[in-house]
Order: sequence, then C-alpha cells, then structure tokens
Amino acid sequence: MAVRGRHRRRQQSRFNRASLTVTAGGAGLALPLVAAGTADAASADTWAKVAACESSGDWSVNTGNGYYGGLQFKQSTWEAYGGSAYAGRADLATKDQQIAVAEKVLDGQGPGAWPACSQKAGLTRGGPAPVAPEAAPAPRPATSQAATPTTTPQSKAGTAEMYTVVRGDTLSQIADDQRVKGGWQRLYQANRAQVGADPDLIVPGQRLQLKPGDTATPQSRPAPKAKDRTGPEPTGKPAAEKAADTARAKAVAAKKAAEAKKAAEAKKAEEGRKAAAAKKAEQAAAAKKAEAARKAEQAKKAAAPRTTLSSPVDAGPSTPYRASGASWSKGYHTGVDFPVPTGTSVKAAASGTVVSAGWGGSYGYQVVIKHADGKYSQYAHLSALTVRGGQSVQAGQRIARSGSTGNSTGPHLHFEVRTGPGFGSDIDPLAYLRGGGVKV
Repeated sequence: MAVRGRHRRRQQSRFNRASLTVTAGGAGLALPLVAAGTADAASADTWAKVAACESSGDWSVNTGNGYYGGLQFKQSTWEAYGGSAYAGRADLATKDQQIAVAEKVLDGQGPGAWPACSQKAGLTRGGPAPVAPEAAPAPRPATSQAATPTTTPQSKAGTAEMYTVVRGDTLSQIADDQRVKGGWQRLYQANRAQVGADPDLIVPGQRLQLKPGDTATPQSRPAPKAKDRTGPEPTGKPAAEKAADTARAKAVAAKKAAEAKKAAEAKKAEEGRKAAAAKKAEQAAAAKKAEAARKAEQAKKAAAPRTTLSSPVDAGPSTPYRASGASWSKGYHTGVDFPVPTGTSVKAAASGTVVSAGWGGSYGYQVVIKHADGKYSQYAHLSALTVRGGQSVQAGQRIARSGSTGNSTGPHLHFEVRTGPGFGSDIDPLAYLRGGGVKV
C-alpha cells in the first residue's frame, strides 16, 4: 500500500455504535428490571477510560447520530435504566450521573454493552462503585424509594391481599417471596391493567393484588336420594311375582344403558369424522397456499436482475475515482469514498479470500480481498475488523466497520478495485460494481 493518501489527519474512532442498545432482536424483547444497587461496579477511572474510547472523553457530546454523552447511551437504554431521573438525555446529565446509569447497564448487560471499549479500558464485572449522584428534581412515584412491602389482610368479604412495589422488585421475586399460587404469570394476569403490556416494567409505588379475589359460586348439593321403598311385600304377595318384577326392572335398565352407550359411541364417531374432514381441508388449504407462495417466489427470482456483486456500504459515493489533486501520491484519487458514520457495516463486494486484514499505514485499518475474477478489492480507514487473513468470504458478508483511522479527515469508507494486490494497479471501482449488477 502507498505511504501517502489524500487524507491528512488521523482521528480516533469516536463511537462504538453497537454498544448500549436495549437488546432483542428486534424488536420486542423485555428488559429486566434494574435494581437500586449493583453487584457489578467499576471505578471512576475505568469509566473515564471507557468514555475516552467511546467519545474522546466528551461527556456532553451530541453529534445527532442517536447516541449521547461520554459513554454513548442510546435514548431507549438511558430511559430503561433510570437515566430520566437525572436528565432527558445522557448528554444533558453530569459525568457522575452518566456513570451511575452505566453501572446499572453493566449490572444488567455486562461489559459486552461496550464490546470494544470495555476491553481497552479493562471494564469488568466487580470492583468499587463510584458515589451515586443525586438525581435532578422530577416527579416522584406515590411510594418513596424507601417504601417497604406492605400487605392488607384479606377481609371476610374476599378482598385480595395487596403489595406495594419498591425499587428493585420484579414480578418473579414478588411471586416467590409472597408465595403466589401460579407464580409470576398468575400475578401478572391479575395486575395486567396496572402493570401494562410489559411484565418486566413495574415501578415503585404500584399496588399489586397478590391473591385475586375469587367469586366462585358454591357448588350445589346433590339432591337427596329417594328412600329405598323396597321392603317386605304385603302379606299374601307371591314370592315368584316379586322375582319377576325385579327381573323386568333389571332388563329395562340394561336396555337403557346399552342404548345410551351406543348413542355416545355414534356421537364420538361423528365428531371424529368431522374433525378428520376439517383437518384434511386445512392441510389442503395450507398446501395450496405454500404452492402459490413457491410459484410467486420463483416468478420473483426469474424477474429480478441477476446480481453477482454487492455494494460495500448502503450509501452513495462522494469523492469520485481519479479526482485530481496534489494531495494524492499518484496525482489522483485511486478509489472512491463513501461518507458513512463510524461503525457502519462494511460488506465484501464479491466472494473471495482475504489477502490481508490489519494496519495499512495511511489507509489505517484495512481489508484486501482477492476475487475469483483475479481482481482485488480494498476497504480502508476502518474502525473494526471482523475477518482475518486467509479467510473465505461471500459477497455481501460483513467484513468490518467503517471509521476514520489512518490519514482521514472524517468517518468514511475508502474503496478501491485493483488488478493486483498492491498500490498503483487501480481500476474504476464504480464501473466494476455496476458491471456486477450493483446500482450505485
């Protein structure tokens, strides 16, 4: 690689965009409730190192990228872990207040919430916790933080026992401590209107029913059996007649029992036939739907243009290929720049083998890949690498994250296509992408 490039100033990557998100997947995972104290704490010096890595130590930074403050909190994480008690956003809170919220994130998510900077700063679970700052004035819940669990005894009229939520409580913990039958699920169902859609988000001061009042109606008593009227026959009734009456009664009862059994079996058989027919119809409908979806997918694939390459980032180019100027050692720009924020996923333009992955001088952290057509692609000024030399990659596979390392004036991706692995064998990178079906 060349020892000179267009860019002059090396600037450390300021943000790790993968950190401090409220996990799930997406969409819809519940956060665990955060306890008042934390067993996993770090020293103020360690947090300062994390901030130096995340934001160059700027505790009031707000670049408009959705991450705020020295430790780069996402807004949803700041609110979920109690940051709103201090300020509306992390960049509006003090350093001590940001560290107090970070301690809760460390307790709930571990050092992985700052995947790169936690390793650099030596952030681990455990250690002395910094002094927690006082929160900014804000409306307080009806029950203070120091509230203790209380219960109101159930009255004879059937009133349910009540429990007042305190800081650090979870539905599971309350159900275990108060021995709620049916566990936290029963407790949540009984208090859904009070708790809301997310069972993990309960707040101090809420009043929960521990034993939902049952209004079961008393079971009716079975009617008393008729008194057995069988007794000594009146004097003079023949014993033979008595035996005949008994035999006839038994025969009638047996016939009725047989008819009832036959009717029940017929009903069961009919229900079975209806269920089998419904299941068969359902399976036929599902098969028909699956076949229609398969044909639609085939038609979609047939109509779609064949694309063999992938754009390295989801953004348009800025500085074009062969832009002239004395800033470049060859007198012109040997690649094309894509202006993207630090931490943006960088993908392989085509399938191939990684030739090198590491520091590249003025290019900063870079990845070079050799492709089956004999061409080489280069990705420069990266903030993080996710592949290594000798590794096989596929088109569109993430290989790194963009940044501003090396001689760079700001976050962007420098992308080159070459006929050889070394500097000076460049060709038009946009023409190469477009030739593979990429619209850029």
